Amino acid sequence: MKKSVLTMLAVAAMSTTALAADVKPALVYGTGGKFDKSFNEAAYAGAEKFKAETGIDYRDFEPTGDTQGEQAIRNFASRGFNPVIAVSFAWTSAIEKVAGEFPDTKFVIVDSVVEKPNVRSVVYAEHEGSYLVGVLAGLASKTGKVGFVGGMDIPLIRKFECGYEQGARAANAKVEVFQNMTGTTGAAWNDPVRGGELTKNQIDQGADVIYAAAGATGLGVLQTAADNKKLSIGVDSNQNYLHPGSVLTSMVKRVDLAVYNAYKDAKEDKFTPGLQALGVKEDGVGYALDDNNKSLITDEMKAAVEKAKADIISGAVKVHDYMSDNSCPK
Repeated sequence: MKKSVLTMLAVAAMSTTALAADVKPALVYGTGGKFDKSFNEAAYAGAEKFKAETGIDYRDFEPTGDTQGEQAIRNFASRGFNPVIAVSFAWTSAIEKVAGEFPDTKFVIVDSVVEKPNVRSVVYAEHEGSYLVGVLAGLASKTGKVGFVGGMDIPLIRKFECGYEQGARAANAKVEVFQNMTGTTGAAWNDPVRGGELTKNQIDQGADVIYAAAGATGLGVLQTAADNKKLSIGVDSNQNYLHPGSVLTSMVKRVDLAVYNAYKDAKEDKFTPGLQALGVKEDGVGYALDDNNKSLITDEMKAAVEKAKADIISGAVKVHDYMSDNSCPK
């Protein structure tokens, strides 16, 4: 009896090892660097969580230019990595090509949609999360003027700005919203100096709360706001800790979950392709409240933003999505 139990345990251990060996995760970041304290770093955190829980390591790659993503994705697939996650809309065409070349490999793209039988597409309702932080900005502003600094000028980032503007106007119908985009290439995600310059310009016009949706460029936004004793709003990861008492809140976008869940699903043989859309209701986006910013959020502000959150979930408030028609209601 003892021998048979030991045999069963050994077989179970072998099968677990075999299953784990079939999972060989890879991750390709967007341009802007792994440790941008924002979008890419959220993806890294998800991969690290999977590694810590399972002991299964992963390989990653940090593209420094717009052409390196496809090379990295194809390289990982050709070397047997599976699943391969591409974190950025910029790799849409790359995933379309490479997924067709490697039909037995599982792919995931974050922030875009690729309709292939072996691709999971994860998109977020950034306009909903941005609406929530916009409500807080509108309530926190003493000048009635708030700002937005985006990274690359693309519809996705306009989606952030439009949601933010709607939330700010819901809190203060007379609020004035300034907006600037950093650039039109991938370099716009990694230019904190320019982010700081744009922020200072908005502050000079009277803005006292500035929302950054610009990857590593946003670090310059947060720094400049802190230096000028104004409030900022972080993005993607919880950035409240970067400048405690200056960062009003952060629009948290759970890119970590997209990465962690994809690896976990593949390990457990539960991976499914197709579209996953994550909004406020799914806890895919939200606002951050912790010890670093709790002194900035009054009870009235918290009640207002929680009501906005509940209204979005119930459907009482429908936040306009800029990407639906490339417009933003005023």
